[in-house]
Amino acid sequence: MISGETLKTALDALRANKFKAFLTMLGVVIGSACLVLVVTVGLTGKRYILQQIEGIGSNLIYGYHIEAGTTDARPLADEVSLSDLEAIRQLPGVLYAAGTFDHVLTMTIRNKSHAVSVVGVTEDFSKVRNLDVVAGRFLDQIDMQTRAKACVITENLAKLLPYDDPVGKPLKVGDLTLTIVGVFKERVATFGQTEITTDSVIVPFPLIQFYTGGEIYIKTFYAQADSSADVPRVTREISQVLQSRHRAGTVYTVQNLAAMLGAARSISNALTIVLLVIASVTLIISGIGIMNIMLVTVTERTREIGVRMAIGARRREIEWQFLLEAFLISGGGALVGIIIAVAIPIAAQLLLLNNLYLPISWVSVVVSLVVSCSTGILFGFLPARRASRLQPTEALHYE
Repeated sequence: MISGETLKTALDALRANKFKAFLTMLGVVIGSACLVLVVTVGLTGKRYILQQIEGIGSNLIYGYHIEAGTTDARPLADEVSLSDLEAIRQLPGVLYAAGTFDHVLTMTIRNKSHAVSVVGVTEDFSKVRNLDVVAGRFLDQIDMQTRAKACVITENLAKLLPYDDPVGKPLKVGDLTLTIVGVFKERVATFGQTEITTDSVIVPFPLIQFYTGGEIYIKTFYAQADSSADVPRVTREISQVLQSRHRAGTVYTVQNLAAMLGAARSISNALTIVLLVIASVTLIISGIGIMNIMLVTVTERTREIGVRMAIGARRREIEWQFLLEAFLISGGGALVGIIIAVAIPIAAQLLLLNNLYLPISWVSVVVSLVVSCSTGILFGFLPARRASRLQPTEALHYE
């Protein structure tokens, strides 16, 4: 048991050597703060990655027909058709399904030529791809059925036009003059890796036939599963539906974002582990520092130890005193480090006006406190044992 006298003696010893105790504690402060911050950064990274992937499309499944790699023309019957898309839409667990066909042409805007991607889309495309309509509206069912000469344009393209508000204004796209009904943006930039580019014009799917001059089909299709648990099953069923509706040997790619999410999580976990190892090394180094300082302290206070033993202090009390000093240094440093680590994300959220959420793992706080205190006790045990094994007569004569 730790007596009140032992605790008072340990505290008095630390007060008498404030600067030395502070320097010894500094390593623990840095190590414990790093441990909490590393976990916070790891959780924030995972959350950010998940938000980015969900920004492209929640529970998204996509696919397309792969070219056979021969010089023969691709049979139209092998392409994904509107009836295929309807069959995909009817699958259990599918909330929405949409298809696209994109065509690149050149437009003249303010006497300058611009390469513009004209994208024909089916209904529910904006829902599947989580597009944000910043002005006006998106294409609706009536636009699709009537082949309305309407379009929705990207924010970047809207800035190029000579209109303060482009909604309701005409836009000559090729030989057709369309009416702009809305302006949109992607929630997450795909940097041209999808059919949406910085300068894109979205039109009703039937209207794209005017630009191609031939039969149209679905180049890329998207489906949104009801839940993340349904994504693997729906992916398999979509692949089976396409194979059953087309001739043998036709190859279709049907994928989801689970592999991308898994890879991103693996990278995030690996980075977190590396940073945790670095934080752990910092704590170990601080523990070695505590042991070194305590060993020096034992030597410096040999006469004091002898006096305490001479007036009746038992060896166990001496050992507990030095263990308690090591514990107070490591525990105090851990508390200061944890307060700093928790304050940094809170301050960052306040400065950024709550635009960024930084999750704090309270498990990491507890682990940091336990590991830091355990490090202090572990590395303080040898000096404490050495102090308790001193002979009183030799200690009293030590100069």
